Order: sequence, then structure tokens, then C-alpha cells
Amino acid sequence: MKSERQKAYLALEDGKVFPGWSFGAKGERFGEVVFNTSMTGYQEVLTDPSYKGQIVTMTYPLIGNYGVNEEDFESTQPWVEGFVVKENCPFPSNWRSRGSLSDFLKNHGIIGIEGLDTRALTKHIRTAGAMRGVLSTEDLNPDSLVEKARHSPSMVGSDWVHAVTCSRAYAWGDKGVMGTGTGLWEWGKGQAVSPSLAQKFRVVAIDFGIKHNIIRHLTSRGCQVQVVPAKTSAAEILSMNPQGVFLSNGPGDPAPLTYAIETVQSLLSKKPILGICLGHQIIGLALGGKTYKLKFGHRGANQPVKNLLNGKIEITTQNHGFCVDRDTLPEGQVEITHVNLNDQSLEGMRHRRLPVFSVQYHPEASAGPHDSAYLFDEFISLMEKYSQK
Repeated sequence: MKSERQKAYLALEDGKVFPGWSFGAKGERFGEVVFNTSMTGYQEVLTDPSYKGQIVTMTYPLIGNYGVNEEDFESTQPWVEGFVVKENCPFPSNWRSRGSLSDFLKNHGIIGIEGLDTRALTKHIRTAGAMRGVLSTEDLNPDSLVEKARHSPSMVGSDWVHAVTCSRAYAWGDKGVMGTGTGLWEWGKGQAVSPSLAQKFRVVAIDFGIKHNIIRHLTSRGCQVQVVPAKTSAAEILSMNPQGVFLSNGPGDPAPLTYAIETVQSLLSKKPILGICLGHQIIGLALGGKTYKLKFGHRGANQPVKNLLNGKIEITTQNHGFCVDRDTLPEGQVEITHVNLNDQSLEGMRHRRLPVFSVQYHPEASAGPHDSAYLFDEFISLMEKYSQK
């Protein structure tokens, strides 16, 4: 049986090579090799724009057993550069399934590799750090692949947002976007939110690689969401007269995104702002802080975070390789609200005077636990407070 399958190789820039078997599309792709510790939610991982530029390894050994369906997508397409699993399930079994993982990857040009030792790969990344790699079904020469990996683009200093942001502004629910043209459409739910509820708050969401479940959370709380491209200026955003501004998740290094940092600096004192993931990092930079690259990042639906405001522990969904340096934030102006219990890195902050707060993780939790959904309620409360002024 194995003799009929096509070989594939994953090669890392430090010389490590992992042989396996191809599934999904054929070809050769480059990216930063990372791992995700979620047991479920591979569809959400594949369609999360934050993974643009990365080859993702799933640590859970069996992937694809419940197939794929459009209701669980977090964007309109998969964004990963490659997908690495221990075992791909070729015959999914679930009443919601509309196809196999392998066919889905093949249809979207994503290379998958199975049969390699994902435990050994994960342990190596934890020791050596996330690094550049190449996944190939074409070039099966280990030395050649390692050399290619060493000359591939680095995640540090690269702007990956331009590849995932929307090309034009749109209102969530616009016909042809994700809705019917009446009210706001809860994508995958099959029903529209009433227009009266939707018009309670106007929120402009800056799309750095936004996930659909974020917008669902906002619309379910009475927000009319206008999604705008990453390079939209502060003046354009203010002309829409929103009650609040949301800064989305997204891929890569926040430091090169000077256009976004400048926009947020202009908005800081004018509108309530909530940022998550990359949006959180952009806020940190806009406030005068610095960011740094984590050794192997936080990716998975089981990251423990402590809320310093109430002492509670939240299990969170995360996907990031960079972090705000808490020691570089302006002293006395920013309060640290959340920390990661694994490495004590910064997970949340709020400004002591301005209506601005942010978290490093994903409170929309798709897929993952719902411990942090209250943050959307806090954003609503913040908009209510400032809309009365």
C-alpha cells in the first residue's frame, strides 16, 4: 500500500529533515514551521488568516476524522502554507461532513504530509525554536531542501497582512459578502440578526486577517460591523462615525506595520478600542512599547491565562509568535491585566486613562473554550459609557 503513495519531505533550515507521505495537493511550499496543540478545530486552524506564511503541525495524532464543512470556516479559504499531521483520516465520519480533509487541501492547493513523527518535530521546535522550512513532493533531496529552507523568506520583518486583508470595505451582512442584504447575517447559522438590534452600536473592524467568529460575537451583541482594509486611515475611520474600533487578529511580525501603528496612534484618544492578537500588539507599539519574537509561540486551544483583575484562570485559544514586551510600555499609563501562566508573558492590558484595552489571545474561541467571551461584553460597556459623553 505504501509503495503506491507519494513521498514527501519536510526540511528545516537547521538541517533536520522529516520524511513522510503526501496528501492533499502536490508541489513545494515554504513557511515558518510551527505547532498547534488543539485536539479539534483543524478547519478553524486551516482557515485562520493568522497562519499565513506558516507550515502548521498538529500535535494531536489523528486529524481529519470528522471531515470538513463550510459552517466551521473562519474565512473564505485556507491560508496555511502546509499542513503536517501524524495520521490523516481518509474516511471521515460525521453528519456535518461535506468532504475529506485531503480533498479540501487538494482543492485549495495546500500540501499535506502525514506519517512523520510529529512528537519528535514538536519537541525539536520547542528546543530549537520555530524556524523556516520547506514542504515538498517534488524535490526529494534532503540537502537541496535544507538549502532552500535557509534561503526562504523570514517571518521577522515581513508584512504578511497585505496578503490576507480585504481589498475593500464592506458591511457584515452585505449581499455577496456573507449575508442576504437584510440585517446582519450569522454565517453558518442560517438566520439574520434583527436590524434594530444590529444598529445599537457602529463598530469599524480593521481587517488584519479577521476571523468570522469575531464578527459573530459583535453582531450578536448589537453591533453593526463595518470591516475595512488594513491600510484604512484614521480620518476615513472617523468619517464613518463609529462608536468603537476593533483591531483584528492577523499574521506575522507587527513591527513592519507602520501604517497600522500610525492609524491607531491617531485613534487612541478619539474612540473606544479593543484589539486582539495582532491588534493587541499594534496597540502596544502605538503606545510606545516594543515587541519581540517568542521562541516557539503560543498556538492551541488550551493556553492558561491568569486574569490579574479578579484572580481567575482562563483557558484560552491562541495563535501568535510575537509578544508585547511589558517592560517597554509607558510606566504608569498601562495596566497589565492578563499574563500567560506557562511563561509569564503579557496576555492583556488596558490604558489607565484612554478607552483602550487588548488581549493577546482569541476570546472568540473558534475553536476552543469560551472562558474569555466576556471581553466582548466589556467592549460593549466601554462603548456605552463613551457614547453618553
